[in-house]
Amino acid sequence: MASLDFDAEKVAFRDFYDMNRDTLTGAVSSFKTLIRSLVLSQQDIALASVDGRLKDREECVSKFTRKYRAALEQSKTEYEIKDNITDVLGIRVVVLYEDDVERVRQAVLNEFEVLEVTDKIAQVEGTESSFGYKGLHLDLKLNENRAALPEYRLYAPFSFELQIRTVVQDSWSIIDHKIKYKKSIPSSLKRRINTLAALFELADREFLAIRDATRAELEQTAQMYQEIEQETNATGEDADGGKQAHTTQGTTRFAKLDAFSFLRIAQHFFPRFTFEEHKVDGFTQEITSRRKGITRGRFNYFLKSHIGRVKRYQAELESAGDTMNPYTVIRHCLYAGDPTEFASILTDAARTRFDEWLKSEEASSDNVIRLDPTAEQVR
Repeated sequence: MASLDFDAEKVAFRDFYDMNRDTLTGAVSSFKTLIRSLVLSQQDIALASVDGRLKDREECVSKFTRKYRAALEQSKTEYEIKDNITDVLGIRVVVLYEDDVERVRQAVLNEFEVLEVTDKIAQVEGTESSFGYKGLHLDLKLNENRAALPEYRLYAPFSFELQIRTVVQDSWSIIDHKIKYKKSIPSSLKRRINTLAALFELADREFLAIRDATRAELEQTAQMYQEIEQETNATGEDADGGKQAHTTQGTTRFAKLDAFSFLRIAQHFFPRFTFEEHKVDGFTQEITSRRKGITRGRFNYFLKSHIGRVKRYQAELESAGDTMNPYTVIRHCLYAGDPTEFASILTDAARTRFDEWLKSEEASSDNVIRLDPTAEQVR
């Protein structure tokens, strides 16, 4: 029962908290699982983490005392502490990019009733003197349809706070809470804090800009294979170095192999395989570290010249129960193209086995030529 007796309401809140602790803990787990599923269902959201917590009981009482008690008692408004602490249950979603914050908001709208929105991003950006952390906070409650489901019925009465931040905003919030004096401080110190906050904001913007530039590069890369083929055909064995090729766009210097051109070439030869970004980056670096200055045309030449033979080898291995993924196929193509510089790209056992197969294939080819007198002419 609401009242103006703080001591009585404090006892009532503690009793409520203790009696419902297990249910509240279960609600956090359930809401966290639901939020995570909703976010992961949106393939365009780059999710970093989803965490949940039940706010400490005494921390709830302290927050009420600090933020709400004085105003409620001054206006003679009766209260219950539990009705004023909206973040007893809290879920935090951390994403990689700023535009993912709005995407997360949209992902949860269909499953929850929005009680209140606190847009700290707009607050900070709209106040020149503010240097608080950014983020979007939503007070949510299960909507009518979701609350009616048996697995959520027990948790339907409880609201919770959903915090949505980028990884940079989340990092700044941790630092922001550790800065002990931020308001009534000398202007020189306030400027330094503002500078630090600005650096974090710049990091968020640059992170987003790098993502967009990477996407643009990949879109451009998708159209480049014809140009890579022209470089390969124009140079053949001489595709490395500072030489030039003649393409439909005129004379151009050969482009060095990088992650983008590796991905385009690899997708040409393995169109059904999904090449993960971090593996592409690491594998490209492995190739370029073994052959300094290797061009995309030269890399394409190795695959184009040797992939048929390597796939025959792959078929024999797989018939014996072994497997080779596209990365392993590429390793064998590089070794077949340059056994000296790419010797270490295969393990000793894999290299020995491949060398033995190559010798046996050459021997078989020579036998065919000797048995068929016309084969030499065809060869």
